[in-house]
Formats: sequence, C-alpha cells, structure tokens
Amino acid sequence: MTRVAAVDCGTNSIRLLVADCDPATGELVELDRRMTIVRLGQGVDRTGRLAPDALERTFAACREYAAVIKELGAERLRFVATSASRDAENRDEFVRGVFDILGVEPEVISGDAEAEFSFTGATRELAGRTDLTRPYLVVDIGGGSTEFVVGDDHVRGARSVDIGCVRLTERHLVRDGAVVDPPAPEQVAAIRADIEAALDLAERDVPLSEAHTLVGLAGSVTTLSAIAQDLPAYDSVAIHHSRIPYDRVREITEWLLRSTHAEREAVPSMHPGRVDVIAAGALVLLSIMERIGATEVVVSEHDILDGIAWSVA
Repeated sequence: MTRVAAVDCGTNSIRLLVADCDPATGELVELDRRMTIVRLGQGVDRTGRLAPDALERTFAACREYAAVIKELGAERLRFVATSASRDAENRDEFVRGVFDILGVEPEVISGDAEAEFSFTGATRELAGRTDLTRPYLVVDIGGGSTEFVVGDDHVRGARSVDIGCVRLTERHLVRDGAVVDPPAPEQVAAIRADIEAALDLAERDVPLSEAHTLVGLAGSVTTLSAIAQDLPAYDSVAIHHSRIPYDRVREITEWLLRSTHAEREAVPSMHPGRVDVIAAGALVLLSIMERIGATEVVVSEHDILDGIAWSVA
C-alpha cells in the first residue's frame, strides 16, 4: 500500500482524498475525503480572471487540507486544477499561492487529461460487474466544463466542452448580480441551446451512440440522486452506484427549473453552495440522456479525484 493525497480543484469546489492504494490488487482504502465549495470560477467566464475573494477562499481550503495531509502522513501529493484555472489570465497567482501552502505546483491539466482521470476513477471498481454493459459513457458535469469519455478497458474517445453548472448559470441566469428565480422560458432555452451545441462538439470525438451504460459524476449528479431517493441528508453510501431512471431525472430537473431559491435551499440533501447552480447542472444531465436515449444513469461518488490518486500510486 502507498499512502497518497489527491487534490482536485475545479470551478465550483476543491476536494481532497487521502487513501492507501495498492496498484497490484486495485484496492483503494479511503482515509479522508472532503469537499469545500470555493467557487474559484466566480466571474471567470465574464472577466477572464480569478477574483481575489475566490482565490482567498481557495487558499483557505488549501491550508485546511495541508493540515489533514500532514496529520495522515501521505507520502505523495498531486494537485490537479481544471476548468477555471485553465481559462484565467492570472492563473500564475493561483499557482504561487498553492505552492506556498502545499509545497507542490498545481497541474493545470487539459480537458482530455481531466477526462482520462474521471474515467479511471469511475470505472476501475466496475470491473467484473455483470449487471452493467460496456462500453461506458462517463460524464463528469463540473462547474465550468463537462467531460465525456467512452471506453471499456481503455478509453475510446474523450472530449471536454465548456458547459458546466456555474458557467451556464452565470452566463444565462444572473441579472443585476443575482440568480433569477425561477428562470424565464427564454433563459432555459438559451441554456439548452448552449448544451446542444456542446453535445454536437463532443460527438465529433466521442462515440456517444456506442455507449450502453451512462455513468454520471460530480455534485450535480450526486445531488440529483439524493433528491431522487428523498434522503434526509447527503449520504455518500446511499448515493454511490445508485441508479436514476430518465423519467425521474426529467421530473426533478423540471421542478428545479421552476423552483425558488428558498425551495431549493429547503432540500435537506442540498449543499448550500449548489442551491443556485443545481438547475443548470441537472439540465446538462437531462440533455445528455435525451441525446443518447439513456433510460437511466448510474451515479458514482468515485471520479476524477480517485483517478488522480491512482495516478500518484
């Protein structure tokens, strides 16, 4: 076993996994897994820069994670940064801040590399399952981008496109500094148009129609699972490898799009940092399911973070 630490810093959240990994057996023993909503991508789509407040929130989370990594004695650490830091003009400021706190430079990876990590993290433990037909389509719906990967034992095609719950919300649902509740039909149509255009791009590189099992990753999808199960609180064990039928995804998405902030906030399994962006994320998932004719989505709590950990081990 090798004790490793993996950090995934995305547009909406930053997450830490400390685990013991055995590459020979494929065993991963989780010691600590945590997530903090920092909204690093706040305003990036509009300004092209990381906001000072967003950077400070992210650095505060890094200081917390540094203490956990030291306490658990991880031998190796890899810090991967994704969509927001790829897009930002001042990403050097972000890189310096992370290095000062954690002693490693964040790797601002490409969308294709992000897709590879997501696929590994989501599917490594599915080997040998007879109830899931390969190839898989792994979809990682993030804050700034969504990754599509089709594969079985190996990746057949991967593509990252710039649709994510934060990016779409800020682009279409914010008026005078606040999220419109509920959005007007023309705003929903504009989001739909962006998603459909992005799906057209993804299909150029990824054989979406070849997939037999849809695997959904990240907070928008896991939160939908929690809502679908009517969980009294967010429960990773109940969510991991749960299945949501298409009709239930459509029902929840339609409710989210006509709900108010207060109604979404009252959902017991809803993280406060997702209240304003969950509707856009749900619409991304629904649109994907409609495009490929998926009857259900298999929800995974294991994703890019686990892929990063395996790459370190």
